[in-house]
Amino acid sequence: MDTRRGDTATPSIVILGAGCAGICMAIRLLEKGRRDFVIFEKADSLGGTWRDNTYPGCACDVPSHLYSFSFAQWSGWQRRFAPQSEILAYIQQVSKDRGVDHHIQFGTRITAMHWCDERLIWTLVADDGRRFTARAVVSAVGGLHLPAAARIDGIDSFAGPSFHSARWNHEIDLTGQRVAVIGTGASAVQIVPAIASRVSQLVVCQRTPNWILPRNDRPYSRLERSAYRWIPGLLQLSRWLSFWRSEITAIGFTLQRKRVSRGQKQSWHFLSATIPDRELCHKLSPTYSLGCKRVLLSDDFYRSLTLPQVELVTDPITRITPEAIVTADGRERPVDVIVYATGFLPFNPSAEIAIHGRGGRVLSEEWHSGPQAFRGVTVAGYPNYFMLMGPNSGLGHNSILFMIESQVHYIEQCLQWLARGTLAAVEVTEEAQKACNDVMRERFRTTVWETPPEQKWPLPCTSWYRHASGRITALWPGFAVGYWRLMRRPDRRHFRDSAR
Repeated sequence: MDTRRGDTATPSIVILGAGCAGICMAIRLLEKGRRDFVIFEKADSLGGTWRDNTYPGCACDVPSHLYSFSFAQWSGWQRRFAPQSEILAYIQQVSKDRGVDHHIQFGTRITAMHWCDERLIWTLVADDGRRFTARAVVSAVGGLHLPAAARIDGIDSFAGPSFHSARWNHEIDLTGQRVAVIGTGASAVQIVPAIASRVSQLVVCQRTPNWILPRNDRPYSRLERSAYRWIPGLLQLSRWLSFWRSEITAIGFTLQRKRVSRGQKQSWHFLSATIPDRELCHKLSPTYSLGCKRVLLSDDFYRSLTLPQVELVTDPITRITPEAIVTADGRERPVDVIVYATGFLPFNPSAEIAIHGRGGRVLSEEWHSGPQAFRGVTVAGYPNYFMLMGPNSGLGHNSILFMIESQVHYIEQCLQWLARGTLAAVEVTEEAQKACNDVMRERFRTTVWETPPEQKWPLPCTSWYRHASGRITALWPGFAVGYWRLMRRPDRRHFRDSAR
């Protein structure tokens, strides 16, 4: 069907979201000769997180040659770590070249889904009241796409411009302004250096210091780009080296926790060599294991904090007034603009869509104590429903695109069961899902993400990896290549036939 005309004919497969994951799923289906699908995209253009995040300095923290599809490698990356605009252009070009564009229906925000036990189909409801049906649904809404709102007294009273980093207001000129950036996570360490030199005053509000390592970013020369283009195997070699360097990092995170001390020493040396002020160094020194929270990469964040107009604030913000932020020490700091670099709600498709499965069960209620699934892609009680970047499929050390491709390969094989009539509906069993999650919880016990209660140092840490219930719901507790091996082929024994 040509979705550009708004055709609402019934597809066999609905993909939710036209970011990297949704496009990858569509390409796999097209490669298998399938045209009976549509991508519903809530926005008016594709790109997902790389469309939404346009803040100054926005770039990837995975090397460019690795942060690309294995089937669409590109020799023309301008930098070792690609900026947002270049990644978005890459996604758009891949989608166009592979014929995905014709299958995208923009401006279609799905707000509810209902499974029909009798007809073995999903009914999807859009925010404008339109209804669609599909035999299978693949959620590709993104692992980190819903901004996490800051919870501060008086936040609505602020009289000046304020916005989340993922909703950057480009109409606001920050030149000469007094700006507060709340948060020092992955977005903030890119924003702060990008704006520090043009504001009159920059207040950087830190809740918890992060382990930061140098990114060692640089532009690729024309000669290098030509070499990657014309020398057979060179681009693949660069990608292969980046992948295995990243996998080696996971040894310290998952198997030999003492190995992270090497990275910690490197980070401490980087910090002390960049910032001569001992008091400021102390404020920026983490007290938890490297890897427990996301490890950040930046060549210039520390250096930007040494500028005379930049102040690092570590006292908690108690309230916001119409013209200032007030911290626990009682100090009031006047600001003109507030930027909330407060992160996202991770890996939970039910946060934005009401999903009703077999027998009327509700996914958001079942996930009250934290999202859980079978290998991150399917959930017991929700037949023919698959997820890309679902629970426990994120990484703290490697490229998420590698995980997405593994999941796409797995899901496509499950969809073949439906097409061939092997199963009337594909639904993982409760037993298989429980066993999968039990194994993961056990594996987490020996990783940097779980601190033994008797350990006095490093201290425990909290991060978006961990749900409020205490369970780690965002990360895969092992190597990316280990996940790939598990996802090579679905095992029929893990699934029940919902028609029976």
